[in-house]
Amino acid sequence: MSKPIKPALAFAGALLLAGSHPAIADGCLFEPQGEGRVAEIIDGRSFRLTDGREVRLAGIESAANETTRANRAAALSALIAGRDVTLLGPDDIPDRYGRQTAIVVVGATETPVQALLLRQGDALVSTEIVDKDCAAELSQAEAEARQAKRGVWADPAVIKNAESSDDILSGIGRFAVVEGIVLSVRQAGATTYLNFGRNWTRGFAATISRRTIAALESAGIAVKSLENRRIRVRGFVEARSGPRIEVLRAGQIEILVGK
Repeated sequence: MSKPIKPALAFAGALLLAGSHPAIADGCLFEPQGEGRVAEIIDGRSFRLTDGREVRLAGIESAANETTRANRAAALSALIAGRDVTLLGPDDIPDRYGRQTAIVVVGATETPVQALLLRQGDALVSTEIVDKDCAAELSQAEAEARQAKRGVWADPAVIKNAESSDDILSGIGRFAVVEGIVLSVRQAGATTYLNFGRNWTRGFAATISRRTIAALESAGIAVKSLENRRIRVRGFVEARSGPRIEVLRAGQIEILVGK
């Protein structure tokens, strides 16, 4: 590969501005953590190598739309089935399910499979990649698909309306992208709430712990300044009276410029 390889994932959040096109530096080129040939596609973001290792694609999630599950697996199969791949990342330690989580490239290419899937609209950017260059590369790929209404983005319901609490609650435990105007920013104990509904207990809210505030501010997000701003929040939906998404990293918040 012609680009320099990063030694590991840097722990720094990235402020995402919708509609922006950040310059790509080293992108998602981390240290190689193994190679292999793809033997089986398990689903839209995981596969098995011929040596038995199971790999999960880092940095992406599937849209909460069961009707497109087969399409997502087919999209991944078209890119990597039967091909030699290189696994990149800070380490090769399996997750609790025994899967190796990695950025994946095919052959001698430098474009991550994740970016290809995102550009086709076959995945959503997750929040686990916190290296700013890699997060920017994946976010830009997703933005291209969203603007062109490719794949999952052909359905406007992929982005949940923050005012539709019942719709968001129907996706408990699933990854979601929610958009709306922050009506108020309130602190209760060690938790700050970004309230999108006038009924604080039943409306949708993003929650931020005290220990996360500093990380957001270092990434350029002043939490109190989000009041009356239109933003997107992404993460896993929880139910605590109303629907909630816990913000753990700056990359979960997109400030929508010009909306």
